[in-house]
Amino acid sequence: MQGNPKFMQMAIDLAVENVDSGQGGPFGAVIVRSGEVIATGVNRVTTNHDPTAHAEICAIREACSRLGDFQLVGCTIYTSCEPCPMCLAAIYWARCEAVFFGATAAEAADAGFDDAFLYDELKRGHADRTIATSRLLGPEAMATFNAWRQFAARVQY
Repeated sequence: MQGNPKFMQMAIDLAVENVDSGQGGPFGAVIVRSGEVIATGVNRVTTNHDPTAHAEICAIREACSRLGDFQLVGCTIYTSCEPCPMCLAAIYWARCEAVFFGATAAEAADAGFDDAFLYDELKRGHADRTIATSRLLGPEAMATFNAWRQFAARVQY
């Protein structure tokens, strides 16, 4: 699949405008389906006081809202920088068809946005992570999945 430079430039321009306006970090994203822009997003982490308000997440939220669906099948996301682990996971959960990025994760790290530690954390066992991670009430938590299995109106995803 070949990306469209027009949409990548749009994501880059959004990122630069976001910095210039003082509204957030240097990240922009554009979601496209059938050649039409469905949604855009910029980094709003510091503005919204929300560590999940990355450009890709903001764009995904807007696109899903506009389309009235939790999946973005047939959509392509253009992002000014290689997605972090959180954004990449969201892109996969949204079922986007393709991802095109501008700057690399290494280039982001050089600018002070280093997410390499997250990739390292995901490879570690629970006991070895830098944030204490332990299972608690595992058997009792199975009630959630039992309720889901019995819920007749569930929507699979």
